[in-house]
Parts: sequence; C-alpha cells; structure tokens
Amino acid sequence: MSFIVRPSVRADLPAVDALLARSYPKLLKADYPPSVLVTALPIISRARPELIGCGTYYVAEEEGQILGAGGWTRDRMRADKGHIRHVVSDDRALRRGVGRAILYLVIETARQSGVVEFVCASTRTAVPFYAAMGFEREADMDIPLGPGIHFPAVRMRRFLA
Repeated sequence: MSFIVRPSVRADLPAVDALLARSYPKLLKADYPPSVLVTALPIISRARPELIGCGTYYVAEEEGQILGAGGWTRDRMRADKGHIRHVVSDDRALRRGVGRAILYLVIETARQSGVVEFVCASTRTAVPFYAAMGFEREADMDIPLGPGIHFPAVRMRRFLA
C-alpha cells in the first residue's frame, strides 16, 4: 500500500468532486439502468462541502492524487450510532485496498468516539464490498434526490464490537 489515508480538508473538495464525477458513472453502470443514472448522477456525483470539512471524512492519497474518499457522521438522535457517508474509490485504483483502508479508519475512529452501530445506504454496486467489511443487508430502499428523482439503494448495518 503506497497511499496514505488522512482527514479531508476543504481544499480537497475539487479533487473529491472530480473523483466522484469520473468514477461513479463507470462503477455504477452495470447495476443501474441509464434512466436512473441520467437523473441521479448529476446529484450524487458532487462532493458535499459539509462532509469534506467535518473531521470524520477521509481521503486516500498517493503522490498528490485522491484515490478514494469516505467517512461517517454521528446520528442526530443517537450518539452511539453512525452513518457511513459518500464512500468512493477511483475506478482506476480498484482492488488496491483503498476503500478497505478508508473504512477501517472510519470504523476505528467511530469506535473510539463511542459509536457501536453503523448504518449505510449502499449503492447496489457496493453491497459486496460492505458485506465483506461485516455489514449485513437489511432492505432495498429508495433515496429521494429531488422532485421525482429517486435512487435505488440498499440499507446495510454493522454492529461494532
């Protein structure tokens, strides 16, 4: 592993934006029909500024290039519950452990902060990845993205021991 994983900073926003815009269309193409992607990609392929600077969102970086990103936020109602947020790996860096390294750091920092349970809204594409990381599939779901725009996803859960 020649990359590092570090907390993201606001200056990472353009690089994470570019990563999402480049990778999501390629990664999701096999699992979603074009009719879904044409409406959802412009919305989900944008970095969320409030996540980038929150302190619990991370990037994997190698020689100045962002290879992956992802993080977590605390549940608003339960301090011991966390939500996995906007995890992505560069489609050109798959199978290098980028996503796994980010999620290991996410789980460890959350555990140290008192989180005992994680939930995530996984893309259909990422279900095998999350399952390999100990998450269990709970149910199919639709994420409302805007008026008349819904993105099919899978609710998954993991308890931290």
